[in-house]
Amino acid sequence: MGFEAHKSGMPSAPHVAVIGAGIGALSAAMLLSARGCRVTVLEAMQHVGGKARRVMLDGLAVDAGPTVFTLRSVLDQLFADAGADFSASVRLKPMPCLSSNFWQDGSRLDLHADVAQSADAIGAFAGANAAQGYRAFCKEAAAMFTTLNQPFMQSRRPSPLGLVRAAGISAMLQTRPFHTMWGALGRHFGDPRLRQLFGRFATYCGTSPFSAPATLMLIAHVEQEGVWAIEGGINAIAVAMADRIRAAGGHVLLGQKVERVEAKGGKASAVMCNSGLRLEADVVLHGGDSQAVIDGLFGEEAQPSVPLRGQNKRSLSAITLNAAAKLQGHPTGHHTVCFSRDYASEFKTLFGSRGLPDDPTVYICAMDRSGPTEKPPLGNQNERLLLLVNAPATGDENDNPLWETEPCHNRIVSAISRHGFHLEGQPEHQQVTTPREFAAMFPSTGGALYGRAIHAPMESFKRPDSRTRLPGFYLAGGSTHPGAGVPMVALSGRLAAEAILQDIASTTRFHPAATPGGISTG
Repeated sequence: MGFEAHKSGMPSAPHVAVIGAGIGALSAAMLLSARGCRVTVLEAMQHVGGKARRVMLDGLAVDAGPTVFTLRSVLDQLFADAGADFSASVRLKPMPCLSSNFWQDGSRLDLHADVAQSADAIGAFAGANAAQGYRAFCKEAAAMFTTLNQPFMQSRRPSPLGLVRAAGISAMLQTRPFHTMWGALGRHFGDPRLRQLFGRFATYCGTSPFSAPATLMLIAHVEQEGVWAIEGGINAIAVAMADRIRAAGGHVLLGQKVERVEAKGGKASAVMCNSGLRLEADVVLHGGDSQAVIDGLFGEEAQPSVPLRGQNKRSLSAITLNAAAKLQGHPTGHHTVCFSRDYASEFKTLFGSRGLPDDPTVYICAMDRSGPTEKPPLGNQNERLLLLVNAPATGDENDNPLWETEPCHNRIVSAISRHGFHLEGQPEHQQVTTPREFAAMFPSTGGALYGRAIHAPMESFKRPDSRTRLPGFYLAGGSTHPGAGVPMVALSGRLAAEAILQDIASTTRFHPAATPGGISTG
């Protein structure tokens, strides 16, 4: 594999302490362990995955975090660089139907992996002009992705000037950073239902389509390039990463909450856990929300290492309902969206008054279904379900009455009933998670699930990058560059690993050899 001379446990191999076992932290840890570093992952919870978690209901493992898996090439390359095969580590199934979408007027539209098939469906749904607009939209979204993929998403510390130099001013302006997503969608779609459908991609970053830059339309292209279902859910990716870390000689310790990062000689030197465990380390990587460092949750030596770049406006949180039950109503597939009547009002409530809309949009993941013609499980067998509505990130407001479990459950059930769906199952096989619980799981976030909200052209450049002001202390995860979502978070881990290896190579006698297709160290 190219790193045999630096196997784990050798005295020359630096020790990396990794705080958290989310996808970003595990991505970095997997790459670093493959390159010969001694890696110890410390996770406060009793499972790996961070936000990519699952819950057990009626004996079924149900996804309780992200459920849409795209940009498979990012994970393919990540595992290859760690000497593994992603497709052999998890079982993947391509989704021919990207989503089934419902409106309260009784209309329905299925989006497909095949652009021509989607265009035909949109034409039948809203007319020939809408189909033509969809094709133009796909072309524009693809151009945005091509322009920004390398110089922004895969660059450790992008800047506006750097993007202009890399892509050219004309290409950069065509990504529409100074237009809102909702406004740009109006150029392609006269039907407000289609603007809702494609505006929803802004929520993948926890933001509002009425405020987000039109650049986020590129997310639609990412999904159009392919969506996969993973056996065991997205948490299976985290489990596979942890297995690779252990196979390379690393350690993944659960139930170990890091409370302090120590420094010696102006450099990160150790971590202290609430259990009393103290680990000396040459490198410390924090994989949780960077705001927790800024708020001092890891001690006064780490606190000033992460600059606060402008006001940190929180992204969306969520209310989720996990269930082992049966989803009754219309035939539908793996991903279903039930839209509200008034999208503008919905987001005005979420970000304006920071309340809960009376008529929310609901996302449903039916893990055991593939396409809209597939029948649900028969007999007494329950389905694995996740239902989600967006919510404001006010979970740290202890006296906030919004987060009572029963009203939150009823809000979701009532919303899907307006579209002809209902759940059939036992209450004990259902679990509600509100921003209050998310805030407890992910400190300093208030329950925000996507880092900072991207509501202005320059907000994307205000995320912290991999390196901090404290030498030997690094960041990865959804609150760091390049942002939220499984592939982006995995990229953050890659960028952190690259930065660590570069710094190790320049400051110690440890010189990692190249891994096939491996990580750059220069």
